[in-house]
Amino acid sequence: MKKILLILSLGLLLFAVGCSKEEASGEEDTKKIVVGFGVGSYEEQFRESILPILDKKGYSVIINTFSQNMQLNPALKEGSIDASIFQSTAYMEGINEELDMDMTRIAFVPGAPQGLYSVNHTSLDEVKDGSTVAIPSDPVNQERAIRIMEELGWVKIAEDAGTTDFNMKSVSADQYDIDFKVLDPAQILVSLADVDFGVINGNYIANSPDWKITDALKIENTPEEHRIIVSLLSKDKDTQWAKDLKEAYESVEFEEYITAQEKYDGFVLPEAWETN
Repeated sequence: MKKILLILSLGLLLFAVGCSKEEASGEEDTKKIVVGFGVGSYEEQFRESILPILDKKGYSVIINTFSQNMQLNPALKEGSIDASIFQSTAYMEGINEELDMDMTRIAFVPGAPQGLYSVNHTSLDEVKDGSTVAIPSDPVNQERAIRIMEELGWVKIAEDAGTTDFNMKSVSADQYDIDFKVLDPAQILVSLADVDFGVINGNYIANSPDWKITDALKIENTPEEHRIIVSLLSKDKDTQWAKDLKEAYESVEFEEYITAQEKYDGFVLPEAWETN
């Protein structure tokens, strides 16, 4: 009888130890985050300011930078990254439908607006019929770019033009007959010498040592659906790591970092900072 009791006691002890190890392992796993970025300034913001905040909270963070933005959401779907900082709400919602995903926004990121830039002209008055304008290839950023030119009166956009499914068939000439050059967003800045004007996503401008947002001949009025966000799968939005990531992006520390950097002048800042 004593032997049986001893065996049962040892069994319960081993079970308890095993459970403790599993719980500890689970806690350790939640402290590991893989965050994905496209090429541009958002990775730099994270590395220099958000990462130290998460380090203090005990997180082990892996930064994964992709050469093409279109690679990030499939990576999130397959689980190779936990969160991404590169896209807008409009783009995310379009991809949710396209890839049958369930992503959500947890925070806004200080984002650079699109702008119309040129190295060959110093004024918008120099536009004419046949002027070449480089625009982004993806539908969401392309729609934003064309809206800038619609505001200038250069083109007209059909009333039924979409956002995530936008295409150039919705665009017609207004004051000018523009020759559009459709390029990958990351290539427009380096291709400016080959066109009259180029509409460039602001993060590429902020990441360049030779340019500032305020160098644009025209800056967009960025609507909320086109502002850059922290996105992740909806199933993770209530996890502690997601809450800590959101808190870091809305923190006073991050606000002070951004506002102290001249290259972020002109960025659209998170409304959450208004209460800091």
